[in-house]
Amino acid sequence: MDANATEPLRPEARAAAVAALEAGGNPSSVHAAGRAARRRLEEAREAVAARFGARGQDLVFTGGGTEANALAVAGLGRGRRVLVGATEHPAVLAAAPGAAVIPVRPDGTVDLGALEALLAAGGPALVCLMAANNETGVLHPLARAAALCRARGALLHVDAVQAAGRVALPADHDSLAISGHKLGGPAGAGALLLRPGLEVPALIAGGGQERGRRGGTEPLPAIAGLAAAARAATDAARLGALRDRIEAGIAALAPEAIIAGAGAPRLANTSSIILPGVAAETQVIALDLAGVRVSAGAACSSGKVGRSPVLAAMGFGDLAGCGIRVSLPWDAAEDAPERFLAAWGAMRDRLAQRAA
Repeated sequence: MDANATEPLRPEARAAAVAALEAGGNPSSVHAAGRAARRRLEEAREAVAARFGARGQDLVFTGGGTEANALAVAGLGRGRRVLVGATEHPAVLAAAPGAAVIPVRPDGTVDLGALEALLAAGGPALVCLMAANNETGVLHPLARAAALCRARGALLHVDAVQAAGRVALPADHDSLAISGHKLGGPAGAGALLLRPGLEVPALIAGGGQERGRRGGTEPLPAIAGLAAAARAATDAARLGALRDRIEAGIAALAPEAIIAGAGAPRLANTSSIILPGVAAETQVIALDLAGVRVSAGAACSSGKVGRSPVLAAMGFGDLAGCGIRVSLPWDAAEDAPERFLAAWGAMRDRLAQRAA
C-alpha cells in the first residue's frame, strides 16, 4: 500500500518496454533501425501528449518527475520571482531555493488569499503548485489559482506526478510534470509538457535531443512503458471505494485517529492517517513486520522518517510526526482494506497496551 512511492508495473507497460528493448536502435541514428526507433519514440510522444492535453512538439521527455520539475523551475523561473506551495514535493523545493512560500489552509489546500497577496507584491512570478499532494492526496484548486496567475501575468507550473492518470488535470497551466513509474510504467522516464510557445533551455547539454531541450539518448524502453501506462491508467472510482472502507474502519477502530485533509478533495487512492502518540517510524516498522507496506511521506526522504513537513504546514504541530501514508495501487485486491485494518488494528492495540 505504497503506490505513491511507485506503482506496480502494468502489464501493458511491461510489454511495451520489452518490445522497445528487444527492437533496439538509437532514435538519433539515420539507418533503418534508428528510423524505427525514432518512430517508436514519436508515437510515444504523441500518445503521452494527447493523454494529458498537449501537443507532441511541446513535450520534453526527461529521466523522471524530479528532472521535469527542475527543468521547469530553472527555465521558466529565470528573471521571475518563484512562489512555491508550502506542501510541495522536495523535488520542487530543492529546485527553487529561496523561493517565497505560499501557505496552505488546515485542509491542505493552497491559501488563495495568500497567493493573491504574494502575486500583488510586484514583479513577474512563477508559481509552483502540485496537482495532488503526495502524502495526503489533497487536490489544490488549480483552476482558481490559474486565474489569479493570469490576472497578474504570472506563469503556473504544475507538479502532476501524483495526479496524472488518477484525476483530470487542469488545462490552464504553463508547464506540467509527470513521471512514468507513478503511472505504472518503469522508472527512468518522465515528461515536461509546455504551453505552446514556451521554451526552456536544457539543463543537460548534449547532442541536441528533444529539440535541444534535453541532451542524451532517450531511454526508449522506459518511454514506451510510460506511454502504455498513461493510456491504461484509469482506476479512480474503484480505488475510492476501497479507500473509503479503510477510513471508515479506522474511525471505528480508533476514534482518536485523524485523517489529514479529509475535508478537501483528494486522490481516490490516498489516506494520511495520524495516530496520536505513536511515531510514524514505529507504525511503518510495525506494519512492515506484519507484511503491510506503507510510508511516512515522500519516498525520496526514505531513511529520514520524522516530522512530516506537509502535516506541519497544515498545522498539526507535534502530530506531524505521527502520520503514515496509505496509498492503494492500481491492482489493489478487493480485500485489501480488511487486510490492512486487521494489521493496523492489531498494531494500535499492541502499542496502546505498552503505553498503559
